[in-house]
Amino acid sequence: MTLRFGLIGDNIAQSGSPELHKQAGKLHDIAVTYDRLAPRQIGSSFEQVLENCVAQGYRGVNVTHPYKEDAARRVMVRDPSVRAIGAVNTVVFDAGEPVGYNTDYSGFVAAYRHRRGRSETGAVLMIGAGGVGRAIAFALASLGTKDLRLVDRDIDKTKGLMAALKTAAPDVSVTICTDVPAAARAVSGLINCTPVGMVGHPGTPLPDQNMYGAEWAFDAVYTPVDTAFLMDAKASGLAIISGWELFFFQGLHAWQIFSDCPCDADVLRKKLLRNEETS
Repeated sequence: MTLRFGLIGDNIAQSGSPELHKQAGKLHDIAVTYDRLAPRQIGSSFEQVLENCVAQGYRGVNVTHPYKEDAARRVMVRDPSVRAIGAVNTVVFDAGEPVGYNTDYSGFVAAYRHRRGRSETGAVLMIGAGGVGRAIAFALASLGTKDLRLVDRDIDKTKGLMAALKTAAPDVSVTICTDVPAAARAVSGLINCTPVGMVGHPGTPLPDQNMYGAEWAFDAVYTPVDTAFLMDAKASGLAIISGWELFFFQGLHAWQIFSDCPCDADVLRKKLLRNEETS
């Protein structure tokens, strides 16, 4: 049996998703093909690429920046919590019909617990309210966050996310902020959910002098793993959760949805890290 998967997104040349799914397949003696599908690069729209995947017999696709919210509008979403998030990063073609899931949500919860155990999140500043930001905001609510501060250059995105959270998690106090340094005061967690820091988008969304006093930081970017944001956070004494952790757990959960095969997380983690060390 061969399972055919793909990743739809921009700036995905260095994505580790193909290797993750191929290694997961090997653990179950399942052959896997996994294609990178960049709409802008191939001159197609997201909708066209998705339709081509159905026609070409793909089992499913992962979706990344900037198409997660678009995906939620174009596929069937059965889970009401995913509908509330309004973003989809995993699509399975069930009898040809695209069905959407969000493993960024479950992946962040798993990544947080893996690195910080049962520690409370405290107040959190999250920069970026796009697709991955929406998933992580809902994940923070499930982790018990009561004070969430949102920053995004697109004010409509922050307003939309705040409204969605107020409906789904009314006990969370959500504040829209425009002054990032001011918003970082007296928070425990600092989160980057923007593309800033990834390959092709150098920089950091928060100056290091504004990190002191926080306890932990997370960066959704994982190419590279050691972003300027996380290195500044580490130098400032914060515990860090890398984007690789989210990449790993969202990929693990996506594999289980795609294949209906449970996968030993520890074994898969060791295989991936070993391969990265030798590459």
